Amino acid sequence: MTQSISRFENKIALITGGTSGMGLAAARRLLDEGAQVVITGRDKIRLDAAAEELNAGDRVFAVRSDVARVVELDELMTAIDSRYGRLDVVFANAGVATFGPAAEVDEVEFDRVFGINVKGVYFTIQKALPLLADNAAIVINASWTLHRGLAGGALYSATKAAVHNLAHTFAAELGPRGIRVNSVSPGYIETPMFHEAIPVDAHAGVLEAVVAGRFGTAEDVANAVAFLASSEASYVNGQDLIIDGGLVAAIPA
Repeated sequence: MTQSISRFENKIALITGGTSGMGLAAARRLLDEGAQVVITGRDKIRLDAAAEELNAGDRVFAVRSDVARVVELDELMTAIDSRYGRLDVVFANAGVATFGPAAEVDEVEFDRVFGINVKGVYFTIQKALPLLADNAAIVINASWTLHRGLAGGALYSATKAAVHNLAHTFAAELGPRGIRVNSVSPGYIETPMFHEAIPVDAHAGVLEAVVAGRFGTAEDVANAVAFLASSEASYVNGQDLIIDGGLVAAIPA
């Protein structure tokens, strides 16, 4: 596939959870291809550091926002409207990981994880709708765990299955406006969240399940997000793109 370095020239993109990992890599990729990018995060210090790292001047608009708080999403969209007046791309990326036996999940943790991973995605998209240009693109960050059972992942996997279903339903609802909605399902991607969830001494055992023989990078996911958000994916809608080195589809020799 031949890529243009200006696929997103004059496009406005919103990336939630853009302070590190896949969100930050996606922001960098879209900036490299000409976009103006809005990044969000809950921590103002980390957000400012991410904007500085991206080093793109006023082409980066960093807005502190917690996706689990609808009022803050309203404020975010007001800020975007004031500055740009529209959105062409949304990468609903903000999320948290949680793992442990299903019997040990309490109501507080359930509400926290669903509040960020599902409610946050739902209302990010809902609140963005008035700003989305016709023929815009939405990409939701899901997970390989929606495709394959993982012991200890019941809560996390349920949230990711839910947001992938949103890709189906929002694609149907927004089709008349030409707005496409897809999800990406990363496998084991080396990000700060990955290292928090999987101790170093467990890496070798986890890697044995990956046909590609390596962990993915945030840039691997950013490449997929850029494709799905671009006109090159103009006939891809309501789909899930698994970026996992073969983890779901194949058993290593």
